[in-house]
Amino acid sequence: MQEEKKNSIFGGLASGAPVGADRFPFDPREFSPAMSSDSRELLGIDPPELIFPFELKKQISCSLHLTNKTDEYVAFKVKTTSPKKYCVRPNNGIVAPLSTSDVLVTMQAQREAPPDMQCKDKFLVQSAIVKQDITPKDITGDMFTKESGNVVDEVKLKVVYTPPQPTSFNGGSEEGLGSLSYQEATKGSRESETVTSEPLALISKLKEEKNSAIQQSMKLQEELDLLRRQMGSQHVGFSLVFVLVIAILGILLGFLIKR
Repeated sequence: MQEEKKNSIFGGLASGAPVGADRFPFDPREFSPAMSSDSRELLGIDPPELIFPFELKKQISCSLHLTNKTDEYVAFKVKTTSPKKYCVRPNNGIVAPLSTSDVLVTMQAQREAPPDMQCKDKFLVQSAIVKQDITPKDITGDMFTKESGNVVDEVKLKVVYTPPQPTSFNGGSEEGLGSLSYQEATKGSRESETVTSEPLALISKLKEEKNSAIQQSMKLQEELDLLRRQMGSQHVGFSLVFVLVIAILGILLGFLIKR
């Protein structure tokens, strides 16, 4: 009877048929795994609950960490009472011996919050020991039943909604305010540094222009002095030539007069 009820709830989920938690209340007595000689704990699941920091109109994700505790290959399949509300990637797979696998569960954006933030959605993780050559494409629902002859296990998970961390005021308000104050202080410091650095940059630029102008002025002064020296030497040379010419003319004139 327990197996029939279990299959009636979770069996239709593989085909994508919408199953609401309100239509099928979760009863731990009905969904506790039938532990027999063909059943034992195969996968360690962390965390034991799916915790979503609930926010309206926003997709929220939660990770499941599956650990194979055996020396066998273990196939798994993840089912939920609300298949249209959640996206599970991957929803089935193979975990190698003493290895791990991660499953990402994403809750679609919700337009309204449930009363008192209490969620009735449930998840079921089925696992079974399979052969090494089995691939995820070969996984079927029949592998996780006792009738298959496989060693199987089932773990139920609740969904828990928590307030989003940034808007939590219980025990975390001081930390949030402290973080906000730090951000504001950091922002003010950056603005102050920007305002202060602008005049410094202008002063530095003016000093560079002043030094450049002084260097150019000194260079022009040196060129002017050189030009003056060149002109002075040319003037002195002209005077000496003129004197020599006059002297020669005087000598020649004196020589002609004596004759």
